[in-house]
Amino acid sequence: MEPVFILSLALYAVTVATLGWLARRKAARSPEEYFLAGRALGPLVLFMALFGTNVTSFVLVGVPAKAFMDGLGTFSLNVPIVALGLPLSFWAIGVPARKAAIKWNALTPSELYSKQLGSPAAGKWLFLFFSIYTLPYMVQAVKGAAVTLESVSDGAVSQTMGAGMVVALALSYTWLGGMRATAWTNVLQGSLFLAFMIAVLFLIPQEFGGWVSAFDQIAERRPDLLTLPQDGLFSKAAWTSWSLVIAITVVCFPHILARLMAAKSERALRAACLLYPPATVLVWLPAVLLGVFAAVFLPEAPSPDQVFAATTSAWLPSWLASLGFLAVLAAVMSTLDAQVLVLSSMLTRDVSGKSQAGKEVQQGRIFALLTAALVWFLAVQWGSSVFDIAALAFSGYTVLAPTLFFGLRWNRFGGRSAIASMLAGNAVLFLCHFNIVNGGSWLPAWWGFWAAILAGFLFQQPPSSKSNRDPLNTATA
Repeated sequence: MEPVFILSLALYAVTVATLGWLARRKAARSPEEYFLAGRALGPLVLFMALFGTNVTSFVLVGVPAKAFMDGLGTFSLNVPIVALGLPLSFWAIGVPARKAAIKWNALTPSELYSKQLGSPAAGKWLFLFFSIYTLPYMVQAVKGAAVTLESVSDGAVSQTMGAGMVVALALSYTWLGGMRATAWTNVLQGSLFLAFMIAVLFLIPQEFGGWVSAFDQIAERRPDLLTLPQDGLFSKAAWTSWSLVIAITVVCFPHILARLMAAKSERALRAACLLYPPATVLVWLPAVLLGVFAAVFLPEAPSPDQVFAATTSAWLPSWLASLGFLAVLAAVMSTLDAQVLVLSSMLTRDVSGKSQAGKEVQQGRIFALLTAALVWFLAVQWGSSVFDIAALAFSGYTVLAPTLFFGLRWNRFGGRSAIASMLAGNAVLFLCHFNIVNGGSWLPAWWGFWAAILAGFLFQQPPSSKSNRDPLNTATA
């Protein structure tokens, strides 16, 4: 392991732990401060909290692995849809969610919908499905970091040990400072991997004579990498259904929804929407190019999940490669901390029940510890690839989108509608995923999504008198 990487990792660990320590005093004041940073995230911090939380090892490790196998077409699987779809989904769900959370004094996504729909049962079901899909998503992030640590250390740090190190460090500052600490660290983490990927975009092509020369060599040696595949996710039906998944899944992440609920104002949300498209391109394009270049220029082909580590080690100066490995860890922790926090908050408020403010924060910290331990165990045991694990989780979130949207935007969508929508959508998703029902070329999430909408409409009802909803004007901005 390079000394510069050890030094960088130590400096990074001290910095994020310090940020957690600085945030601890405000975090201890109330559950709202601990779980939602006092609903005070301004434009820059909110954007970095959202962007940093969204960029995981799925992008930095999983995408190069996918491009290594499928070529430049991997860019088309996600980037155009994400760049356009995410800002729209933040407006469609995030804006009314923030307003409703203020109105109902809700601190968690499932608590918000429980009160908004006037149905504690709907909130419990939502918590259950959030947990089922968030845990695999957390596992893929930790696995990506563990693979990178094992590679950069030449096996000195096993995947088991690496996973433990990542989980422990993310837990440390989350435990201390809650969302405020995670938002502050997201600014550091997001800046780190964004700067590294921009450097990759300009430096690595120079190793092969510049952009024109590099692509001439690729066209000569592996022209298939420059054409769009016609099978798998690139078939028309699969691409259309995957586009649906990737366009709406992010806003359905409970950790993203919680950050939207913590926005200081709608102005802060609008700023985040404007910054998202260019930032998405700046991260995704280098990630895809790493995979394509690895397939052509690496003398020995690595396993797909090790493409990022192999390329940065081979083609970048040691200090910059070390920064790249640190960027992977930062990306993982910027998501993991938010996921640990949101699951612990839902366990505290939606499962255990509310208690005194001080005890609620302590309960949240205990649940954070238990959640982190479970994620480490699953990361060590789960054998699927990073991309495959994330794809399953994304599909699950997608079938929750009708509940999240209609629950805020349609008064006839009540608790019964939400439960029917979630159960029907997930039932169809699992039937298709395990090939009990043949979904054809369409991904299981496609059928689950439409089943969720249909069930919601079939079980529509007037809003309960308890909820008294006004979905578009639930609070002042």
